[in-house]
Amino acid sequence: MIKELRKKLDTEKVTKEELFEESIKKAKETQKKYNCFVTITDKFKSRASNTLLSGIPYSLKDLYSTSGILTTSSSNILKNYIPVYDSTVYKKLKSAGAVLVGKTVLDELAMGGSGTTGHTGAVKNPHDVTRIAGGSSAGSAASVALGITPFSIGSDTGDSVRKPAAFCGIVGFKPTYGRISRYGMFPFASSLDHVAIFATSVMDCAIVTDVLKGHDKNDMTSLKDDGKAYAETLEKEVKNKKLFYIKEAVSRDAYDEIDANLDIVLNNFDGVLSSVRELGITVDEISIDKALLTAIFPSYMAISCAEATSNNANLNGISFGVREEGNTIEEIMFNSRTKGFSELIKRRFVLGSYILQKENQEKLFLNACRIRRLIVNEINKLFEEYDGFIMPASGGVAPKIGEKTDQLSDKYLILENHLVIGNFGGFPSITVPSGKIERMPIGINITGRVKEDDVVLNIAHQLEKKLKEMV
Repeated sequence: MIKELRKKLDTEKVTKEELFEESIKKAKETQKKYNCFVTITDKFKSRASNTLLSGIPYSLKDLYSTSGILTTSSSNILKNYIPVYDSTVYKKLKSAGAVLVGKTVLDELAMGGSGTTGHTGAVKNPHDVTRIAGGSSAGSAASVALGITPFSIGSDTGDSVRKPAAFCGIVGFKPTYGRISRYGMFPFASSLDHVAIFATSVMDCAIVTDVLKGHDKNDMTSLKDDGKAYAETLEKEVKNKKLFYIKEAVSRDAYDEIDANLDIVLNNFDGVLSSVRELGITVDEISIDKALLTAIFPSYMAISCAEATSNNANLNGISFGVREEGNTIEEIMFNSRTKGFSELIKRRFVLGSYILQKENQEKLFLNACRIRRLIVNEINKLFEEYDGFIMPASGGVAPKIGEKTDQLSDKYLILENHLVIGNFGGFPSITVPSGKIERMPIGINITGRVKEDDVVLNIAHQLEKKLKEMV
């Protein structure tokens, strides 16, 4: 879509201002029904640029610092916060001439997978308003799925772009850890957080990544630019590439009972594998210790809650955040954090504080880190032979709003949480649409070796074309 819009702009079939006004109109018309935005930008601002993104509208998850523009991270404690500096992502997009339409709703402080805990309310799925859009990057996903913007910037700590992409029927790409600077992005869990992108095609994700990638002196974890133009490598031949999938997550023998949704997901996966093999790609079934796989989610919760508790300690009403009344500093902080955070956030902070207590660190935090390392080592060992692995992005369609989504469950425990592997190892990972269950989208995910973003995008692009041929 970006290239199509670029052609219209270059041939003067439409102006930048007209594109912006059209996006603003769609944003306002759909806001009440879907609640995509915390802030809608009314003023057109675009720098002259010769990039593909010049004049292209986009939306930005409301945890990226934007100077002079409200940035809330969808939390009451930050409901009035206006930054005085720009995040690197926002700065690069401005330099490329992209036009900000608005800041999108997320799960509060990016903690959650439903898109229902933001301080302005739940984000609704564009395909069914009774269902979630997925989180935490819910508003960003919905804004692209609704056609308000051709791309949106989210963040991915466990699956926060790739799963909403599946639920909303679009593409979600998380590059290698550090490929895009996180400077100015409010942290959730620093060792897991990734800048990530929503779009309607793999090509558009590659175009945006090409603009955003590169080293940033303000982010010591950022990588040097690899010098590759990802958008120009998508048509490479993928024959002789090798992928694997994890037996313990997709084998029918792994489940005592298979409901209708899971049955369709597994049948869809079988069809996708046939398409992959038609591209000349080898796909093998691999078995991984189930005890290790079932430890992914609890390990993720332990690490992410611990890091989140530390990262958000400054939101206390004294040094940062909305200040509540109190007779002492301690009372002010207590009241500010009590009133400023939702129950989910307070629950995670309590859990994180417990995990970080000296007497618990070895048993809970460090053991979770050891499990993370064992999982990453296992995957890296497989990557010595394989270019990546392919899996369903979820065990079914987007849940209904109100269903419990922030708790440990034995149901589809591995299938619903394997995307975390991409964050544990910093691997590039992408979700593309693969079908529907009664009008609701489902997706397929491909994860590859660190720093081989081009390979992952290449395979995903070729598969995307193949799947579209089947529709």
